[in-house]
Amino acid sequence: MQTEPVKTFPSAECLPVQKELPDPFLRPDGKRITSPREWKPLREHWLTLVLHYEYGELPPKPRGVRAEKVDEKELSAPRATRTEYRLHIEAPVPLSTRLLLFRPRQRGKLPVIVDGDLGWGEPEEEVVEAVLKRGYALAFFDRTQIAPDSAERKGVYEAYPDYEGGRLAAWAWGYHRVIDFLLAQPDVHPKRVVVTGHSRGGKTALLAGATDERIALTAPNNSGCGGAGCYRYQAQGSETIADILRNFPYWFHPRFAQFIGKVERLPFDQHIVKALVAPRALLSTEALADLWANPEGTQVTYLAAKEVYRFLRAEERIGIWFRQGGHEHSLADWEALLDFADRQLLGKPSARAFDKLAFPPREDAYSWRAP
Repeated sequence: MQTEPVKTFPSAECLPVQKELPDPFLRPDGKRITSPREWKPLREHWLTLVLHYEYGELPPKPRGVRAEKVDEKELSAPRATRTEYRLHIEAPVPLSTRLLLFRPRQRGKLPVIVDGDLGWGEPEEEVVEAVLKRGYALAFFDRTQIAPDSAERKGVYEAYPDYEGGRLAAWAWGYHRVIDFLLAQPDVHPKRVVVTGHSRGGKTALLAGATDERIALTAPNNSGCGGAGCYRYQAQGSETIADILRNFPYWFHPRFAQFIGKVERLPFDQHIVKALVAPRALLSTEALADLWANPEGTQVTYLAAKEVYRFLRAEERIGIWFRQGGHEHSLADWEALLDFADRQLLGKPSARAFDKLAFPPREDAYSWRAP
């Protein structure tokens, strides 16, 4: 039996109260799916709800992308090239973004890691070296040139004046356009594309992975509220819907504001966003002292999403990793990502555990389990 497409979107006050994390296996008709083949239409239902109530739809796909080479340098340790591009997106009003592409000098098609945080500065040399030594290409672009990190309706909003999605959706669309370019390169492996980002960039990376099945591994770092964190289960000192919308309302669709003070009426939680990635690989990297990003709530959504991965017989493809310290995209986070990517994409063994919990499981978070 197929899942019926969503036809109506009740306002928050008309939605039922759900104190637990909503059951990802529950169809709109109230029946639970029982077979993995039923997940795909139900996934589309959840994606529709998530985009409608939280992020907004992504912009339309453009006519194409093209890259203008700005500069190229040879690197010696390890042997690699650093190429700077101006990536042009052929939208109704043309857009462009700065893109740095680091490629190791080796034969064969390369796995590639895409990060949209170039607006905060170029990647640290130790990070670039670690990525290249593992045999990965690294693509760093500036998502804020796709859409500004402000309420200004510039960039993609000028190209599509009627577009209503928030910045996270617009930036996720920017990840997809970089992937368009990369998959046209003869030395990029089409089945080994990784996306990552830190903080708001991590929120963006998670949404990019949830909305583009070309992405083989999604790896948000310290992404918290609106990312890998949890709305219903928050430790003391973590960011709430009210907090994030007070400071950054433009990251989300305006409809999301109706859930301030009504989080239990939200028809999903972030475990559903993680489940949208399934059965493709997903890793959350977290910092124990980064309380604002709700590492305990992130563990809750990890365990809940893991039920979907278990249902799809892909339990080994979801992971979580905690470190000491605070809010940063550290070399340790990158090394954890590379270990997980090696295991998931290249079949290489890793001694690192990606299922080690940092907090006692919340028994009150949800009572459902995978069928």
